[in-house]
Amino acid sequence: MHLTENDILRRVRKIEIKTRGLSDEIFAGKYHTAFRGRGMSFAEVREYRVGDDVRDIDWNVTARSDRAHVKVYEEERELTMMLLVDVSPSRLFGSTEHTKKNLINEVAATLAFSAVKNNDKVGCILFSDRVEKFIPPKKGRSHILAIIRELVGFRPTGQGTALSEAMRYLVGVNKKRTTCFLLSDLVNNPADNGALEDALKIASSRHDIMAVRVFDRRDAELPNVGIIELRDAETGAMEWVDTSSRRVRRYWTESYAEHRDKVCSLLRHHHVDIAEVATDGDYVVELIKMFKQR
Repeated sequence: MHLTENDILRRVRKIEIKTRGLSDEIFAGKYHTAFRGRGMSFAEVREYRVGDDVRDIDWNVTARSDRAHVKVYEEERELTMMLLVDVSPSRLFGSTEHTKKNLINEVAATLAFSAVKNNDKVGCILFSDRVEKFIPPKKGRSHILAIIRELVGFRPTGQGTALSEAMRYLVGVNKKRTTCFLLSDLVNNPADNGALEDALKIASSRHDIMAVRVFDRRDAELPNVGIIELRDAETGAMEWVDTSSRRVRRYWTESYAEHRDKVCSLLRHHHVDIAEVATDGDYVVELIKMFKQR
């Protein structure tokens, strides 16, 4: 469905009203303690005191002054949050009042407004089977609204999903360590999993990455409604399926679970925390739970 400019603005406003309030819960529920102080910046040099770590001695100043001096560091309070948002066609599915796209947009907005409360910069990478758009990190409410507007109205050119492309782009565009949220249903092209593992090795060593897997319960379960024609959202392939067959329904569930578990295992192997949120679930509870475990 093509959205008009007025449609987009109405949806942006609706998302802002809902998520700015929810971001208070996220912010109070560990956002800024989970990520604050991930980096250290130089503050000053002072004379050595008993108990100081000898590894912090500034040998140049010590040599010039004839007295031992140490470097003092402080936590970097300002962070950069990057939102890696899956805009592939599979996000358009939803069997409840929310599609996966609706939920991804809400989660992105809630996290972004939480970052604004912490005076952090927020950037965004939109991807499908390629990087579709990069929005450089900035501060402020107007910037967050511009990101939400892009998410609501964006129409991708790619038809599949390649998580590796987002990870590679993240490494290339952000030299400093950032806090990253991968927002996706994690329905990755199986052929991309090898490239994803290679990309994750580098990305997870340079950035603090978390994933929010947004799913619909019907992704994994076929209803028993007889013979129906199904269309793959990303390949466009059409197929008739006999949903009254218990064997067919079991195969569908097992295939989905196997594919999902491969991607999740790859992420966890590279120290990426995962929150799993259903389209009919409470994502704030799941996000806070993930933050508290960090």
